[in-house]
Parts: sequence; structure tokens; C-alpha cells
Amino acid sequence: MADDYYTLLGVKRDASEKDVRQAFRRLARRYHPDVNPNNPDAEARFKQVNEAFEVLSNADSRRKYDRYGDQWQHADQIEAMRRQQTAGAGPGSAGPGGQSFSFDFGDLSDLVGRNGGGAGPGGRPGSIFDSLFGRAAGRRRGQDVEHRTRVTLEEAYRGATRTIELREGEETCSICGGSGQIGTATCHACRGTGSAAPLRRIEVTIPPGVQTGTRIRVAAKGAPGQGGGQPGDLYLVVDVLPHPRFERDGDDLRVDIDVPVTDAALGGEVRVPTLKGRSLALTIPAGTQGGKVFRLAGQGMPRHGAAAAQAARFGDLHARVRLVLPDPLTEEQRSLLAQLRDTQLRDAPRETEPRTTEPRSTGGAR
Repeated sequence: MADDYYTLLGVKRDASEKDVRQAFRRLARRYHPDVNPNNPDAEARFKQVNEAFEVLSNADSRRKYDRYGDQWQHADQIEAMRRQQTAGAGPGSAGPGGQSFSFDFGDLSDLVGRNGGGAGPGGRPGSIFDSLFGRAAGRRRGQDVEHRTRVTLEEAYRGATRTIELREGEETCSICGGSGQIGTATCHACRGTGSAAPLRRIEVTIPPGVQTGTRIRVAAKGAPGQGGGQPGDLYLVVDVLPHPRFERDGDDLRVDIDVPVTDAALGGEVRVPTLKGRSLALTIPAGTQGGKVFRLAGQGMPRHGAAAAQAARFGDLHARVRLVLPDPLTEEQRSLLAQLRDTQLRDAPRETEPRTTEPRSTGGAR
């Protein structure tokens, strides 16, 4: 039994999507490989936390996980088998000679859309009846397949490729009997999937600018059809990992930059990192306060699918000033800062206490 995803993230089973996301961001920053170099335990923990987030952040996969636990990936097959069993046991399910058959009416609208305007036998216009008889004879479109994948923020910026492995069919593994495990170990023959069907590898291109939740459709690369039916589609769902330095806001990026107090007071120049792999020079005006934000136009994330001009195809980079003191301070620096404090106290406007006027006695009656 795999570790419970809710326990891994430290949230309750009725946690909201916002709570799940906040818990993931907190843990991802703690265990991110960039923050824990040469720490295999942290890297393993990071992978577990990310896997839990992938499932619980998606409403459909979370529903399947809540119902089937660590077998949630086989939920579609389980539910399909149940539907077939229910249809086969219902009234009117027996055909000529007592042979039973079933028909999934949930596919009726899809059936009309694909075949309603096509050509039937002999070149005559197709009809819903042709489709029904064809389906009854065994022609069936393959199921769509959804596969989740993780990318770094750098990969989301530049684009990436992923090789997806899919099983051809539902052949049960003879080594583990379909359980995916031998004792407490993962079955080496089926890699824990419970299927002995051959693997099919598909390379998918992930375009620049994708965000968490982006769905990339690869036509006709899903499950194969039956009886000559068309294959389904493959949908690659992207999760973008948090970055230890950059924070993403849509197509914009935010980053903190360290500015020495002397440069903030007198003016200077600092370097701002970008996802392009090179830094940019930023002029700091004299008198800059901590927390001030500078906008670097066009230095953010590429806009996914944008067809606008080059200048409008990228978001912006917002650089936020974080004042830093020399560490440690030298005696000379301490002395200079003390002088600065003294001059500030000397030049600060003095507050004078308001005078109080004693009421004059009017004297008593004579």
C-alpha cells in the first residue's frame, strides 16, 4: 500500500483545493532538490509530495483516489467493467439464440457527431443506423487516455519533450496475477501496473508557456479502437513545479533582488536574474526604499499559443527590492552608520511641548 496522499501533504481528506495547493508549495520549497543538494532523502520526499499533489489537485483523479485508493489509475477500467456487467444483466440483454450483448448509450452523441454526415456502404450517405449496426458488430472507438507529467519552470519557459509509456491492451500480468506486487515488493515484470500488455512509447512536445493544468492533445494516440474503430486521443496534463527563487503569476514572474543599503541610498546598479539564463543590469535610483518593485517588460514567461508581436508574446518580470546590510559590519562601517544616525537625529525636526497658560485670578468681591 502506497503512502496516503493526504498524509504526505498533511491535509485532511475534505481539504479544499486551495489548502492542497498551499500545503504542496510549503513542502515543495522545503524538499526541492535545488534547496537540498546531494540529499537523496529530500529528493525522494520531494517526488512523493509532488505525486500526491498531482493526484489531489485534479478533481477527477482525486475522486478516483478517494474511491479506489492506490488503484485509482485503474478506475476507468473498473467502472467500465461494472457498466458492462450491469448492461449484460439488465432486461432485454439477451439476443437471438440466448446470446447476450450490451451497448453503451453514453457514446451515442459521439457516434452521431462522427458518423452522421459520413458515407455508408456503397457510397450512400451514412446514418445513425449504420453506426449502430457497425457498433453492434464490434466497431468501437478507443478510450481517451490522460497522463500527467511534471516540468520545471525552466522547461515551461523553453519548452520540453516527454516520452510517455502506454500499455497496449488489458492483458493481465501472469507473474503477479494483476496485483502489481509480489509480496511487499513491486512486480518487476509489469513494473507495478498489473498488466503484461506490450508498452508503446510516444514522444510528446510540450510547448513554451504551459501552466499547471494545461492539457496537450495528441490525436489518435490513446487506447486502440476495437473492430476497426478509431483510436482515442492522448491528453498530457502538465504540472509546473515551484521554483526556489521565481514566483509565477500567470505569464508574469516575480523575484526578490538584494540591494545594498548604500546603493539604495546613493543610487547604483544591481543584476537581476532571468529564466533565459543570463542576468540583466538594473539601475537603482538614489533614495530607493525596501519593497519597491521594478517592472522589466517582456522578461516574464512566454504566452502559450500567442500569435501577437514579439514584444507582446512574453509577460513581465517584477523585481522587488530587498535591502541588505554588510555582514559582518567592520568597525569603520559601524562608525559611519553611527555618524549617519547622529546626523539624522540632529536634523530631525524637534517637537516643542505646547505651553499651558495658568488661568488668571479675577479676585474676590470686595
